[in-house]
Amino acid sequence: MHVDCDQCAVRGRACSGCVVTVLLGSTPDGVEWDEAERAALGVLADSGLVPPLRLVPTHNHRNRAVG
Repeated sequence: MHVDCDQCAVRGRACSGCVVTVLLGSTPDGVEWDEAERAALGVLADSGLVPPLRLVPTHNHRNRAVG
């Protein structure tokens, strides 16, 4: 899973409650998590040790073909 904070619809409003910001701070290039890492973060979030991932992807219109 690629998490790109620049493409998050709730960026700014939800950053302080997102696991990405809490663990990594600003991520200009995003972050890549495999299934095992996502599962581990889920366990930590479910136990209240870190906030959950708050990513809400936006539709990236720049990558759509025109015509």
